[in-house]
Amino acid sequence: MKKKILGILLCLTMIGAMTGCGSKPGAPADTGQGEVQGEEAQTPETESQGGQEEADGKTFDGETITLLVAAVGIPEGFNAVCEAAEEKLGIKVDVEIVPGGDDGTNIIKARLASGDMADILDYSCGSLMRALNPEEYFADITDDFGDRLVDSFVEAASVDGKLYGIPSHSSEAGAILYNKELYEKYDLEVPTTWEQFLANCDVLKEAGEIAVLGTGGDSWTSQLAYLGDHYNVLAAEPDFARKFEAGEIKYADFEAGLASFQKIADLPQYMNSDHMATTYDDGCDMMMEDQGAHWFVLTRALGNMYGLYGDEVNKIGCFGVPGTDPENSGLTVWNPSALFMNKNTEHEEAVKAFMEFYISDEALDIYAEIEPPVGPYCVKGYKLPDECFEAVKEMQERFFDTGRTAMALEFQTAVKGANCASICQELESGQTTAAEAAAKYDEDCKKQAVQLGLNW
Repeated sequence: MKKKILGILLCLTMIGAMTGCGSKPGAPADTGQGEVQGEEAQTPETESQGGQEEADGKTFDGETITLLVAAVGIPEGFNAVCEAAEEKLGIKVDVEIVPGGDDGTNIIKARLASGDMADILDYSCGSLMRALNPEEYFADITDDFGDRLVDSFVEAASVDGKLYGIPSHSSEAGAILYNKELYEKYDLEVPTTWEQFLANCDVLKEAGEIAVLGTGGDSWTSQLAYLGDHYNVLAAEPDFARKFEAGEIKYADFEAGLASFQKIADLPQYMNSDHMATTYDDGCDMMMEDQGAHWFVLTRALGNMYGLYGDEVNKIGCFGVPGTDPENSGLTVWNPSALFMNKNTEHEEAVKAFMEFYISDEALDIYAEIEPPVGPYCVKGYKLPDECFEAVKEMQERFFDTGRTAMALEFQTAVKGANCASICQELESGQTTAAEAAAKYDEDCKKQAVQLGLNW
């Protein structure tokens, strides 16, 4: 059954979601504070829906637009939205799938260069988007959709202040999933500092519980304490991403950066004894079977657990990796991939009408009913459905609605070491210290920086 759920996971994430150590950066954030996910759109409701009203008055019957995506499959939620768009607007969406990874990227670059690109491309935000030269190939949709989307996504899908994409699915976070029933049993409160978190782990360990679920058998999960701590790094140095890319700051020499690796080193004493052999699939079962109180993981795991255990997943809650300031406890967020409009499309009005519908409340409800979101959507004013995962509601209320989110580093800089997962896995297994791991990662990033022509 676990292997079947992997298919669900891959569909949910489509092209742009992180698969452990991928590098999909974006523009540097000016602060460690993210934008408020649940705030109302600044334009009146009639204006934000204006494109849809206009589209309803046009004739798109029989008009077909094409969409290219690099993925292993298309989520059922996406298919349902396309069906609704055809019924409502008369627009048929012809989807073409190419392989994921480097092979798919090479195909996409070749198609762009030859002028053979589909009307819409589903692709990653951040630096991977920038590597496609979006100014040359994609339409500027700032005036059409900029006010409808949250600023953090706009930042990741823009170049030089011009927006090129809309979100293709929900966001997700690098966070700590926790068992709310165990928290209630031991009278624990959600921590707002790392010290409080470790204190909770001590209580659980003394009671004979597995305080932290380790799934080092899949090395990408060993990174999450470090990657998910990026909100706290930005809180200490809002300009960290720019300085890191410029070689002006390193993890080993920066207190808050070194702390991200120290957090990995703090965890093994609380983990299951076989944590280096336990896999991600095992983790989904163990969390649902009360064999772990906390799990550092991407929130996409909620979709896996739901597929295995149904509504029992709602006993799982979510909070961000805590830092040192209880008044500034936040969440590190991974932006979704985006839908980009081909600048040379012959179906501009139909494409815009489809994109307007795609991020409407109606379409988001359709998508969410079939594919429950594993994080809030990047659309202003959209209220999550009542049947949404409780953990996602918790993310929305605790972090997005209060503005305490920040994009993951890979959306802020192109510099990401290829060996991040293995370095963190060595640290988790006790083979290295936090200081040694941080220095190793700095050196790993230097190799990529040199390849990118940066002065490191």
